[in-house]
Amino acid sequence: MASTLKLPANCVVVQQQRRAVLAGAGTSRLDAIGFNWKQRVSSSSSSAMNMIPKMSISAIPNQSLDKSLPKNKIDIPIMVNSCSGKMGKAIIQAADSAGLSVVPASFGSAEESGQTVQVGSNEILIHGPSERERALASLLEKYPNLIVVDFTVPSAVNDNAELYCKVGVPFVMGTTGGDRDRLYKTVEDSQVYAVISPQMGKQVVAFLAAMEIMAEQFPGAFSGYSLQVMESHQASKVDTSGTAKAVISCFQKLGVSFDMEQVQLVRDPQQQLEMVGVPEEHLSGHAFHMYHLSSPDETVSFEFQHNVCGRSIYAEGTIDSVIFLAKKVHSKAEKRLYNMIDVLREGNMR
Repeated sequence: MASTLKLPANCVVVQQQRRAVLAGAGTSRLDAIGFNWKQRVSSSSSSAMNMIPKMSISAIPNQSLDKSLPKNKIDIPIMVNSCSGKMGKAIIQAADSAGLSVVPASFGSAEESGQTVQVGSNEILIHGPSERERALASLLEKYPNLIVVDFTVPSAVNDNAELYCKVGVPFVMGTTGGDRDRLYKTVEDSQVYAVISPQMGKQVVAFLAAMEIMAEQFPGAFSGYSLQVMESHQASKVDTSGTAKAVISCFQKLGVSFDMEQVQLVRDPQQQLEMVGVPEEHLSGHAFHMYHLSSPDETVSFEFQHNVCGRSIYAEGTIDSVIFLAKKVHSKAEKRLYNMIDVLREGNMR
């Protein structure tokens, strides 16, 4: 039994079973990193029933599609911090496509301070740490509807959020890490509007929401099942994916015993090419996750897989978050702190 989640028109759906990864010849490669798929399905001579439903999400940007602007488009100036990074560049490209105005300023490191970088048709001046507050206050005065987008580094999460709240600038925070409790308290105390989410991919967030609903309504449904998790990201990502942690948390609520330390991280490009099946052009930016559940007697198994190539899925979700937040600010909504579930529930994504 197989099922594929349908993605919107700006993505091409690719269902690849990756036989070499999950069974047969690929088994030895998986074993090499401790991922044992040999016992995933019992012998065909067994009278037991094998149930292997597969849910696979693969998002690959389709550059040929021309996205129409939303009919209720409003003028939104945005400041993209860490604009010279790969994620920053992807967000600026998505903002340009959506008709948003990218302001010619961004936060960067002390070494980058004073430099002007070209991102698409935008010339952007980088402000170092010592200039941040003055620069941000000046930008807000010039662009009263300004919204900041933050995809910087985990160590900067709390300091940046405190600055945005001090100056009074609404912001979208996609950066992971930092002290999350402190982050939320900073926003709540300041009453500044913000969307905070470590996962900006709309379809992935919808999948996570479905997992949360299942865990809430059917606690213990997978009691006794064993879980194997493998996730592959670009070599520069050293920590375990926050998305993987969220999915695992749902499985734990469903009764599965699993320690986060058991997650198999694949960061070697050669293994990603040969074992996981990551396209070579996306080795520098991808997120491939596989979750395998087995019943206690190994007669039933379930597999969940979501593969993302590139960064466009996150950039598009970020722009939807910006538009969502601008509307909340404009309408003076009582609620100030939002996440991507709130953006999804609004129901008017591009």
